[in-house]
Amino acid sequence: MAAVRFTVTKPDEEEAPFGDGRSSYGAAGAGSVIFGDNAALHKDHIPFAENEDPESPFSNHMALYEDDLQHSGKISQVLSRIANYQAGITPNPDEVEKGKNHQSKKANLGTVLGVYLPCIQNIFGILLFVRMTWIVGMAGALESFFMVFISCLTTMLTSISMSAIATNGVVPAGGSYFMISRALGPEFGGAVGVLFYLGTSVASAMYIIGAVEILVKFIVPQIAIFDDVFHNYRLYGTCVLLVLGLIVFVGVKFVSKFAALSLACVIISIVCIYIGIFAAGSINNVEICMFGDRLLDSDSVMLNGSFYCVKNESSPIYQHYCVDNNFTGDACDYYKEKENMAHIVKGIPGMTSGVFMDNAVSHYTEEGNIVGTEEPGSRSRGEVIADITTSFMVLLAIYFPSVTGIMAGSNRSGDLADAQKSIPTGTILAIATTSFVYVTSVFFFAACIEGPLLRDKYGISIGGNMLIGMLAWPNEWVIMIGSFLSTLGAGLQSLTGAPRLLQAIAKDNVIPFLSLFGKTTKRGEPFRALLLTAAISELGILLANLDYIAPIITMFFLMCYGFVNMACALQTLLQTPNWRPRFQFYHWTLSLLGLSLCITLMFISSWYYALAAIALAFCIYKYIEYKGAEKEWGDGIRGLAMSAARYSLLRLQEGPPHTKNWRPQLLVLMKLDGNLQPKYPKLIRFASQLKAGKGLTLVMSVIEGNFREKFADSQAAKLSLSNLIKEYGVKGFSDVCVSDSVTEGICHLIQNAGLGGLKHNTVVIGWPYGWRHEADLRSYKVFIDSVRNTEAGQLALLVVKGIDQFPEHNEKLRGTIDVWWIVHDGGLLMLLPFLLRQDKSWKHCKLRIFTVAQLEDNSIEMKKDLKTYLYQLRIDADVEVVEMSTSDISAYTYERTLMMEQRTQMLRDIRCKRIEPQQIIDRAHQTSPTRSVKLDTVHEEVDAVLEAVHEEGFVPSESLTDVSVDKSQFTFSPQDGKRVTKQLLDLKPDTKNVRRMHTAVRLNEHIVEKSHDAQLVILNLPAPPKHTAGDENYMEYLEVLTEGLERVLMVRGSGREVITIYS
Repeated sequence: MAAVRFTVTKPDEEEAPFGDGRSSYGAAGAGSVIFGDNAALHKDHIPFAENEDPESPFSNHMALYEDDLQHSGKISQVLSRIANYQAGITPNPDEVEKGKNHQSKKANLGTVLGVYLPCIQNIFGILLFVRMTWIVGMAGALESFFMVFISCLTTMLTSISMSAIATNGVVPAGGSYFMISRALGPEFGGAVGVLFYLGTSVASAMYIIGAVEILVKFIVPQIAIFDDVFHNYRLYGTCVLLVLGLIVFVGVKFVSKFAALSLACVIISIVCIYIGIFAAGSINNVEICMFGDRLLDSDSVMLNGSFYCVKNESSPIYQHYCVDNNFTGDACDYYKEKENMAHIVKGIPGMTSGVFMDNAVSHYTEEGNIVGTEEPGSRSRGEVIADITTSFMVLLAIYFPSVTGIMAGSNRSGDLADAQKSIPTGTILAIATTSFVYVTSVFFFAACIEGPLLRDKYGISIGGNMLIGMLAWPNEWVIMIGSFLSTLGAGLQSLTGAPRLLQAIAKDNVIPFLSLFGKTTKRGEPFRALLLTAAISELGILLANLDYIAPIITMFFLMCYGFVNMACALQTLLQTPNWRPRFQFYHWTLSLLGLSLCITLMFISSWYYALAAIALAFCIYKYIEYKGAEKEWGDGIRGLAMSAARYSLLRLQEGPPHTKNWRPQLLVLMKLDGNLQPKYPKLIRFASQLKAGKGLTLVMSVIEGNFREKFADSQAAKLSLSNLIKEYGVKGFSDVCVSDSVTEGICHLIQNAGLGGLKHNTVVIGWPYGWRHEADLRSYKVFIDSVRNTEAGQLALLVVKGIDQFPEHNEKLRGTIDVWWIVHDGGLLMLLPFLLRQDKSWKHCKLRIFTVAQLEDNSIEMKKDLKTYLYQLRIDADVEVVEMSTSDISAYTYERTLMMEQRTQMLRDIRCKRIEPQQIIDRAHQTSPTRSVKLDTVHEEVDAVLEAVHEEGFVPSESLTDVSVDKSQFTFSPQDGKRVTKQLLDLKPDTKNVRRMHTAVRLNEHIVEKSHDAQLVILNLPAPPKHTAGDENYMEYLEVLTEGLERVLMVRGSGREVITIYS
């Protein structure tokens, strides 16, 4: 059909001008309305709207999004704030520039310095130096290997779960407490946080006692004051605690510097041990005295300063066994047996000696018996006896603290250059390294050291020397000094970290009575928390025995690790939208296995300690729950399902969900056809594609009419909706509302759908296809009113255009999903494609993010910040920044705006019956004589003409320049072309409408250029007009914005953040 151009002017206002400057969308003034193709005119002389508006920085190329940009700020500001870790989850663009000068400088540590070495330092502790050989001697190589293996397996599985949680966002200070509390809630988080704090505090006591044991037993035994060695431990342990506490309070910088020295000591000591292992037998002169199968104290066989290990009447052995017992008793009888000979044995014969087979099996000993035997022993006879009853469970509880310390990397996430890469890599490598050292040391110790000497815990058979020091090269002092300094360093680290952990718990205010420990000094030191930590550590020091302290620490850390595994498993099984770990090598079965191992090890180690730890955690949990929001439990139980549902609904009603827990709860508004069947059933299919969010889905519709008369229809429509929900496998509910008007019915659903806290937060609505063709205002008024009502209810809105082109259930798309991020909407534009890609129809599509840079923005910096932001969100996508230059408004834009306003005015006139449609059709289609058109086809002809104007109104046609208008008779003649042309040139549309159309045209050009092959385009839905006068114009803007695109999803956020970079 040829392009037709004609003018309709109301007789009483024919001279009224355009461009009255009203601010609402398409606020067309009273005056001439022009339709048609102006491309043939001299466009360079058309009086376009000015490009500059001093009132708004967005008035030209981003005028369509002006309200949103003024409210939420430019994308460049949002990206700058988020990418540079400005405080808070919600970006505040007003503080971006202000905050740049106050950013604290990060250490930007890499994987080795930031995670690997700190974890090595924390995992290798005192037990490696003073208990490892004893454990191997008692449990044997095979059971010791299993002990080490199960412990290291537990920490490895925990580290995998921790890596998934730690890479699911930014983890501030607080380590495991932060991860668990944010993953499982304040009750579990507070309980586990307190247990982890207690474990860290008691660990400081273990390190202090270990350091004092090395000092008093091996380095300077002369300083012992009391005959009871444990009294010495208590005295000197308290003194060391006071000194370390003072250092922590006064000089935290010294603690950091001492950590490097401590780490060096650990590494050097282990290297020396390995050298000594391979050199054992050739350079080692350690000797022990064996009487039968009994290991004797070296001091008991000293005679005149000489080592005298012989069986005769002049030997010390004869004196202790027979003379001191008056030649009677079992001891003297044992001495008289001929097979029990006294002989000197090389204590460290080397790996080729063949002692491994003897050390492969266990030699558990009861307290008071001679080590490695079932016979009672006596220190007066010089026998080395067991001070505690040993078993696999006891030794496992003592050993497990040797593999703790895996949280050191996550606690330093703020100082890492790339925490999401460094934490998993560094932690897993550190555990693999330490596990290798522990496993190999088990077999090396069993292969090169005599079994009785391994079972000598304090080395009294070798003159009170440290066994592992005697094994090391070149001298035992390397190990003694190294282990002493490294243990002090570990104690300092515990005394530094525990108060800050308590401070973090106190500041969260989940346990009210701990709030006083959140106070700090002027220098930011948690002094009160330090005092409490020192008091708890002192209680551990008063126990004075590593073998009693270690099982307590085991319980606390196993509880903590168990909850880390449980948090990861629950997050994975629930598939929350925020669960997007960058670390991919995890699985919920591994987390459940880790949780099972933690629980098993707790009860294997000590069932009564395990029950005590669980009871303590339960009490803290209930206390936090009690001190939290008040609960309504009801006055009776009418069924488990009803009680659980009611309890859950009440919990949901306590407040809005945290950003991490946000998921799309969909209200899908369905349009029904004449048979009460859904007109666009693929809307439900689209909702099912968002099922990765595991959220609520409500499918509802509205029937216009009287409820009493339409009830049967509503039930039939509800049944059809329910059947459609079942067909698509959507877990949701359906309902139909009968209302006097569709708009009021939809408004009612938006307000009141759902129950209690189980309400929708996102409205899904289809595009009103054919709104141009409908003479009835409801064709688009319902749509725009729904947009306004959704925005008023602070809900998110999804407008689906091209729904018939969306994939079927078995259809798999390949290509790209393109997101055009124009204004910040809380992150919904980022979350939706992530959820869609969980569905098999979209999983093979790649994600591309486009954002718009304005003239004053640095596009290179924006691209860098956007990549950083997406990396922190754990979303893989290609990034591109599109520059919107301040180009002049084109003739096309001007004419499109002019035609839009003319069309709007004409439709108003037709609907108000101000002119006869038949006359317009007749004049539009006649060439010279008037051509009549039947009145019963008026509406069809009007639609045809309007569509022709829209479709073909921009095609150049020389013949159209001669068309004229007779304003009084509505007849068209070719006589006054020049006058009409001059009149067109003098007309000027509304300035702001031109600019909004300019935004739509320019954005559409860029979108079509970049995303014409995309399987889906997701972009921001502009704010609706404030006044109803601009409704038609708003619809036209959206049509222009999405022209040439097959599948479009327009999104409008609710005003709150729905996605976060934090864990």
